[in-house]
Order: sequence, then C-alpha cells, then structure tokens
Amino acid sequence: MKSGWVITLVICILAAGCKTTQKPVDQELSEIRLENFPEAKRVDVTVEGLLFTSYWYSDTLEKPFLLPVVAADGVTITRGYPILPGIGESTDHMHHTGFWFAYGNVNGVDFWGNSREIPAADRSKYGRIRFRNIEKMKSLPGRGILAVNQDWVNPDGTVPIKEKTGFVFYASKDYRIIDRITTLTAQVPEVLFADTKEGAFAIRVAKFLEMPANEPATFTDAAGKVTSIAVNREGMANGNYLSSEGIKGASVWSTRAKWMKLYSVTGTDTVSIVFMDHPSNLNYPTFWHARGYGLFSANPFGQRDFTGGKEVLNFKLKKGESITFRHRILIKSGMNCTHGESGKSWKDFSTWNGSLR
Repeated sequence: MKSGWVITLVICILAAGCKTTQKPVDQELSEIRLENFPEAKRVDVTVEGLLFTSYWYSDTLEKPFLLPVVAADGVTITRGYPILPGIGESTDHMHHTGFWFAYGNVNGVDFWGNSREIPAADRSKYGRIRFRNIEKMKSLPGRGILAVNQDWVNPDGTVPIKEKTGFVFYASKDYRIIDRITTLTAQVPEVLFADTKEGAFAIRVAKFLEMPANEPATFTDAAGKVTSIAVNREGMANGNYLSSEGIKGASVWSTRAKWMKLYSVTGTDTVSIVFMDHPSNLNYPTFWHARGYGLFSANPFGQRDFTGGKEVLNFKLKKGESITFRHRILIKSGMNCTHGESGKSWKDFSTWNGSLR
C-alpha cells in the first residue's frame, strides 16, 4: 500500500496536512504500537518493537512531554537532560524537555520556565501543566493515535486553560512523523497570552544537531534570568537551520516561516528535521524561537519580542472560547532533505484537517 504523500523525514510540528486515513510517506509504513504503563506514568510508542518515543505524564513533572524521539535508523534526536541525561550533553535550560508545548506569560504566570531549579521563593510565579486522562489510544495499521486531556494549573490551584491534545505517529523505513493537534479552552473570564519569546511548541535537540559556536553566549529570559551557553566547537555539533524563506543559520531566530528545517550529520548518517506550521494556525506563518544551542521552537504568540516592539499581539481568549493549533514534526534519516522536498512535504501537510481517526 502506497500513497502520494511524499514526506521527507524532517521533524515538523504538524499543524495541518492530510487526513489520518492517508499515509504521509511514499513507501510502506511500519507497525506502530502504543502501550500505557500507569505505574511509570508513561505511554511508549514502538515501531516493530523498537522505541519511537514516550509520552511522560507524571505529576512530579512540570509538564507532559515526548522523550526521547528516535529517528528511523535508531539515532536519538532529542536531548535527554534532565530526565534521561546522557554523556556529553548540554545542561543549560532545565525546563527544555523533549518535545513539548508551554508558554511563558499566561495572565502573568510562567508555564514555560518552570523546573526543579526554580528557588522555592519564586515558585509562586510559575504554573504547571497537569495530565488529566487518556481519551483515546489506538494502535492501527500504519499509524498510532494518542489523545490526552491536560489542565494548565496556576500556583494557587486554579485552572485558566483546559488543553486537549492529539498525536498521530507514523513510521517507515527512513522516516518518523509526529502530527500534533492542540486545542486550548479558556476557563476564566479572560486568558491573556502576553507577548514573550518564551514559548511555545518546542523540541530540544541532541548535541549533534546544535550549531557549532566559537564564542560563549548568554541569553536572558523574560524574568531577567541569565543563562550562559559554553563554547561549542566539538565536531559533534554541526547542525544548521534553513527556513522556507531561504534564511540560514542563527539568522532564522525571530523570522517568520511556514516550515523550518534543522539538519546535521552524526557518524555517517544525515538527519533532517522539518518542523511545520499549519495555515490555519494563529499568526501564520509563525515566528521561530530557534537557537543554535539546540532550542527549536515555533512561537505564534511572541510578536513584540520578535519584532523589537514594533508589533504587538497580546492574544486573548474569553471564557469558553477555544483556539486550535496543528503542527507536524517530520524526521528523515539517511540523507538531507532538500528545500524542494521540504516544501512539498509542507504542502501535503497543509491540507490536514486534524482528524484522529
């Protein structure tokens, strides 16, 4: 069984594309199985018995996330730290965990930067995203489906947002794909997503996908906390960005693009990750909070920070109102995904209606 969907394996956040009854890769898809482990608070997604990714949902964590994400050839593309730390990994930004969604200013509460390193005296400024239940979990021919419900919880225990997120997982010989559809519904009179770069749909990549750097760098978050990034000259770090608009390297930060590719070489293998924004998403094409040190994030909310104050969004939801986002992550192993292939993959994805059947 083959499909006209040619998807070059690049990690793309699925925000729209095709119906889940279609196959997104022009080759035979592999058997995908989902299994919940309630005691471990984890759902494993496997392909022919090998781990593709896991959804972590313990209340001891600040938010649920997918970790690790493993390419078709067995290469892990996510940083393990601080949950599954590995030798030689970067240890900055403890709140960067796997593939996740959070935001840094929701009615003045930071849901993005929370981690175990936050001092007790400051915890009243940070919120948590709590798993509520699994709504759907299916292992189907050629794909796996996971739908979950989550609450955004303020420090005082109130819930400003209820979140419903669905994942569709695809796998083939050379590709892995994660489609994500997320709906946020306001539970209080007004929910303000105040403009900040600290967000939103993000993946923290493995060392080899980081960009090489000859000088140390420092980054300041919205709360004024400064994080230092060490020199990164090792041959292991040789990643580079390319946007749908033709922008390369560190210059992609704060630019808009329909899709963003991050690619690198590890050993004899080339891995491409294409992160895709859907035309139905808020503020499309999205801004990219993509850093050379390994943060790869699509942020539709942070307009003021990305335009140097020239434009402001400050998106709001009234009680009962909802907003939905669709993204795709496409990971290709074995060869670089060309600009044309990435564009074709995004075009295919852009017709997806978010169905989880």
